[in-house]
Amino acid sequence: MYDEPFADACQIPTYLLSKLARRSVTVSLSGDGGDELFGGYNRYLFTRRLWRSMNLLPPSARSAAAHLLQAVSPATIDSIAHLLQRVTPQGFQFNTPGEKAQKLASYLTSGDPETIYLRTLSHWSDPEQVVLNAVEPDTVRQSLRDALSLPNLEEAMMLTDQRNYLPDDILTKVDRASMAVSLEARVPYLDHRLVEFSWKLPLNLKIRDGVGKWILRQVLHKYVPADLVARPKMGFELPIDRWLRGPLREWAEDLLSMESLKRNGLFAPEVVRGKWQEHLSGSRNWQHPLWDVLIFQDWFSKTRHSPAPAHHAAFAAHG
Repeated sequence: MYDEPFADACQIPTYLLSKLARRSVTVSLSGDGGDELFGGYNRYLFTRRLWRSMNLLPPSARSAAAHLLQAVSPATIDSIAHLLQRVTPQGFQFNTPGEKAQKLASYLTSGDPETIYLRTLSHWSDPEQVVLNAVEPDTVRQSLRDALSLPNLEEAMMLTDQRNYLPDDILTKVDRASMAVSLEARVPYLDHRLVEFSWKLPLNLKIRDGVGKWILRQVLHKYVPADLVARPKMGFELPIDRWLRGPLREWAEDLLSMESLKRNGLFAPEVVRGKWQEHLSGSRNWQHPLWDVLIFQDWFSKTRHSPAPAHHAAFAAHG
């Protein structure tokens, strides 16, 4: 469906939802773009707040806290959070708290708020470590540097996402998944007039009192019960971590074997194998970085053994 390695696992439920919708309609409306235009992502809300809190601690204390969080497995943190759920305030209850604690550990070693934001987007904090003889392209970093000319960090993050994350991930995911079942998914938030309008709004109409998409919520309150609008933001996630330890383990082990990694010659075998062993043991949850490698390995292994189309062969013959 995707014609290229595409490792956002949300593509699976997006495809299933599109398939379900296609039973009743041929055209659907997608809300994609609303988060990027009106400050809906959690990273817009906590990046600056986290940076201010981090600055209250010396670097040595931040580093020690990061090591402490990394020493405890996500499963253990999830179990503790479950036991404390009844006495934990609603605002401090999270889905997958163990995974979020691991993310927090990576943020604590950041040297500036821009790095915190970039790490929220990254599955591999050091991609040059895992891809052999590679240099990470400067695309997103340069886009963020350009956007920092805006009056505040929140808008810089939003513009960077509009230039990169939205077209390269979100729109690609929905377009391929919906078109695979002949469902047309339109994106009304990306009407150029609405995009222009959003950039004329002051930030406090988008993010207010720690809540994103504030102005959209005011409109929604006229039509939708408040308890539906005020629910915590949830991703479109799958239990990839458990699947890799269970029903997908054999498939993953074959693609992440030392032999397969060396044969394809693209990834550092020891680095990938180390992540894989930690994931299997349950000491860490490396579902996202491993899924990136698995999708590429699966695609690359199949393309290496597929005969080239005739026109490609002719082109190669003419040099």
